Amino acid sequence: MALVSRSRVYADVNLQKDREYWDYESHVIEWGNIDNYNLIRKLGRGKYSEVFEGIDVTNDEHVVIKILKPVKKKKIKREIKILENLRGGVNVITLKNVVKDPISRTPALVVEYVNNADFKVLYQTLSDYEIRYYIYELLKALDFCHSQGIMHRDVKPHNVMIDHEEGKLRLIDWGLAEFYHPGDEYNVRVASRYFKGPELLVDFHYYDYSLDMWSLGCMLASMIFRKEPFFHGHDNYDQLVRIAKVLGTDELYEYLEKYNIMLDPRFNDILGHHSRKRWERFVHSENQHLVSPEALDFLDKVLRYDHQERMTAKEAMEHAYLYPVREKEGKRLVRNTNATAERELKVENGTSINAARTTGITPTRLEISTPVLTNAGTPQPAAQ
Repeated sequence: MALVSRSRVYADVNLQKDREYWDYESHVIEWGNIDNYNLIRKLGRGKYSEVFEGIDVTNDEHVVIKILKPVKKKKIKREIKILENLRGGVNVITLKNVVKDPISRTPALVVEYVNNADFKVLYQTLSDYEIRYYIYELLKALDFCHSQGIMHRDVKPHNVMIDHEEGKLRLIDWGLAEFYHPGDEYNVRVASRYFKGPELLVDFHYYDYSLDMWSLGCMLASMIFRKEPFFHGHDNYDQLVRIAKVLGTDELYEYLEKYNIMLDPRFNDILGHHSRKRWERFVHSENQHLVSPEALDFLDKVLRYDHQERMTAKEAMEHAYLYPVREKEGKRLVRNTNATAERELKVENGTSINAARTTGITPTRLEISTPVLTNAGTPQPAAQ
């Protein structure tokens, strides 16, 4: 029987919260008015939802509407409760409303709109500093949700919205997220194949927040090495083989032995024996401008078999690889503080200034010639 593992950080967060915070099955959803929203176009679809760009007709605000496919009510309640708990958190997508069609009873989440760039295009153009910046911004979101006792469990490029012009990042799709309770056994059928941590692939159920750090490491590797995805398995078994070809099989067996994990016999014929590879092996003329000793050290500290050995989000934010971002952010905070002090001084001296404070993007008024709704009130996509 596998040994029970406990997170190195934020292990008892939910123990210190009221039961109402994490007991999502007892959560009572407050439904908003579906008539307040029109759909503009379909943005995409996933296993559990269809996603549309929409507009809030009460204030002309751009929104994203995630219409949930029929799933267990418990799962819907979990996602809503988690988004409500995380509302206002740094770089976490903001839940604005929850609505339900009166006829079909289909629920939908209304969240903030991000003018997202296609990661398959964007990641190929990012500079060394920009990669560091976005990894830092993603770590902010992860440290926040972990500090609130929540694992995301599906970190991947598709779930990281980036408005590159604004330098804005948001972590989205909390449908697989879960509250962390030490000693609980969790479903290993989470995350997307290329971003699954070894703990999932060897059927270890006592995982924790560190799962998200493995997924972030896979994202970083694909960005700096310009190899998407970095671990490209054809199925879940092959995925572990791909990882073992880089991190080594001896190291894998050490991990299994430490936590008393029994490996699926199907691996006997496919795992083979592989020595640990140096990260420098993945550097070539097309990506060398993105790779530095600090980048490889950072990668080495998150892409570890042993989840207990991976850097936490907080530790990762303090790593030397992200020093240029921390330094620039520190200077910006000083400038903003000084600018605020100057404005307040002008007000005290009676000088007329524009009181409006810039908070980021100025909302753009949407002109919709033909809002689309069915008679039943269920939003439908406009014709493509």
